Amino acid sequence: MLTTPRTAAAALELHSPKEPGEPPPPAQGTRRASSGEAPSAQREALVPGLGTFRRAFSRVSQRAAGRASEEDPGLLRRSSRFLFRSLRRSQDDRPAVGQCQAPAVPGPGHGPEEPSRATDGVGRQASPREEPEEPEPEAGKSVADLITEWQLLAAFEQLQRLETRLVAEKASHTFEHDPTGFARRAMDVCLHYDGLGAEIRAIVRETLGPDGVAADALAELAHVVRAEEEAHPGSPADGDFLRTPRRWRQHWEDAVRRSAQERVQRAGAGEAGEAAEGASGLARLLAELGGLVRRDLQKVRLEVQPAYAAAGFPAWETYLRAYHGAVAQRLQELARDARGCEQLYILLDWAANVYGSPDFLGAPDLTLSTEPLPPLLAPEVWAQLESDYTSFLETKIASCFESILKLEQSRWAAAVAPEVLQGRYHSSLSIDIHMLVAEHVKAAGAISAELEATTLRICARALGHFLPRFEKTFLESEAVSEPHLGAYINAFEELRTNLLARFPGAFTELEQPLVAATGIFQKRLLQGLQHDVQPLFRLLCTKAWLTQDALRPLMDKVVAFAGHLERVAPPRAQETLQEAHRYVVREYLAQALRPRERLRGAERLTGSQKMGQDAQAIGDTFRGLGSEATWLDQAIPCVADILGETHKDDIQRHLEALIGSYPDIRREHVLAILALRRLGRGRNHRLLQRAQDLLSAGPAGPAGGHVLFAEIPVPASVDLLITCI
Repeated sequence: MLTTPRTAAAALELHSPKEPGEPPPPAQGTRRASSGEAPSAQREALVPGLGTFRRAFSRVSQRAAGRASEEDPGLLRRSSRFLFRSLRRSQDDRPAVGQCQAPAVPGPGHGPEEPSRATDGVGRQASPREEPEEPEPEAGKSVADLITEWQLLAAFEQLQRLETRLVAEKASHTFEHDPTGFARRAMDVCLHYDGLGAEIRAIVRETLGPDGVAADALAELAHVVRAEEEAHPGSPADGDFLRTPRRWRQHWEDAVRRSAQERVQRAGAGEAGEAAEGASGLARLLAELGGLVRRDLQKVRLEVQPAYAAAGFPAWETYLRAYHGAVAQRLQELARDARGCEQLYILLDWAANVYGSPDFLGAPDLTLSTEPLPPLLAPEVWAQLESDYTSFLETKIASCFESILKLEQSRWAAAVAPEVLQGRYHSSLSIDIHMLVAEHVKAAGAISAELEATTLRICARALGHFLPRFEKTFLESEAVSEPHLGAYINAFEELRTNLLARFPGAFTELEQPLVAATGIFQKRLLQGLQHDVQPLFRLLCTKAWLTQDALRPLMDKVVAFAGHLERVAPPRAQETLQEAHRYVVREYLAQALRPRERLRGAERLTGSQKMGQDAQAIGDTFRGLGSEATWLDQAIPCVADILGETHKDDIQRHLEALIGSYPDIRREHVLAILALRRLGRGRNHRLLQRAQDLLSAGPAGPAGGHVLFAEIPVPASVDLLITCI
């Protein structure tokens, strides 16, 4: 039986027929032309219907060919396999040479694009059992045309009618003697279903592209997905693959995720190489990534979501989860390649403060999520990032303290004197350390409280190592002077008070090291005074001293020293001034208790008066300088009274007053004082016994923690031995 054009048209057709003799109308509303729509007449003449199939299939598949490997690589492989299998069967079924064949050029009732010919057994003989089908009233458009023009719902409805008809024919055993015919027609329907699914993915891909997709196309996509779900609510019990759910909603969600991943991966692609080089490249990459995510999600919320909303599609939540997952994946990739403290911090800061900001989308009425999203970075990844960051941070902070030390050394080498600000010696040391600690602690606190606490511990530990090193380096340098010492005393005092107040609990362990370092600098400051005035004490308590004002040069140096203390922080200045006051009184008494020359008779009385005058001058000077060590005022006058007392019975009273005021006095000091008077043996014995009783009954240590006589060495001499005898 010869196959006629009309008989061949009796097979399943996925296009709209036309009246005989009516020319095929041009396709309307086609979104874009395909380069594969110019068939070769010679190739099409070899197999009847090949050109028609080729044009129809190319429109559906060519657009997806460039992205098939990314979206659904199995689709084109399956479609191609089905295509060539059908072609092989068609060639096997062709009539022998000399028989009539269906014309290569479609006859009446066949449009220029006919996918049904391709998938319904190209060039096969029509079965005598088949009856011509009634034309479908679709205004002359095939399923392929409808899909190409994004008339998805119309294409699906036409496919559903064909599917229903094919299922009914199968149930009526129409294909009992022609199973191949049923398979071909069923495959034709499935291929067009696959093409429709591929077009759904293509629409999703282009939704956020530069040209975008019209809202009505998105709405139609949502409606066709809903329609397919209603048409195929579940897998049929008989396993009929025609009525199997196509799961286009899942394909749509997968396409959304794939689109988000592609766009996120492309963001900052030009900065990827620079990101490996330094922090600035990574910062630019993340800025571009954030901008892309922000623009895309804004477009989804303001344009895409309303288009899907009519069909009840959760577009916003799906896109949000897709972008969140894509950003998380990209960030983990960047975290694996991050190097150095700066890059690690940029990643942590971007995740916590940029992406995690409530106004990340740039509008108060747009938020990232109405329900909690999973962490951007897995807890173990975040913990590793923080661990790596703190490891680098320890090295960086230690390096910063090293730079501070080198900066100070350069100032010493340049002989740059400290500035005087607000009446105080000033060093930038305290400001540099405060800024270093505050900067890193604030940066860490912006990420997490745990990282802030860790950073505080790192800073405290580094400062604890810095203090003794700085102290040793400075004291061994040639820059030691009153202004520098005063400036560093002020700096350490600021660190002790301000750091502990600003970060309570974090720097508690540093309070004692800071106090100790300050004390060492105070001691070194006093050593300068002692070095200057020590030779002047040798003139005291001599015969020449009786007629000279030997005390004035000494007190002039004390006044000059106190001028530096005026530029030192008050608590430390007062401590140092009192220590200077104690030193002068102590050295004066030490000189009096071991005189170079013995004073007798009138000289002893004159010496007593002179000591009283000196005591008055010392007290007045230090009180004028602001010393609060009034407990020192009675030491020299008591010794002067014992030395000049004419009534020997009153010496015991003066001795009792001295021991009562200064319980740290010892028996050797009493012997040295009595040796100045040369009293008789019996009187010396009674006075020593009384002093011993008072010392035994008194406190074990110095009163109020004051130490004076305990630091005055008294060497053994013949005079003391005589006094004891």
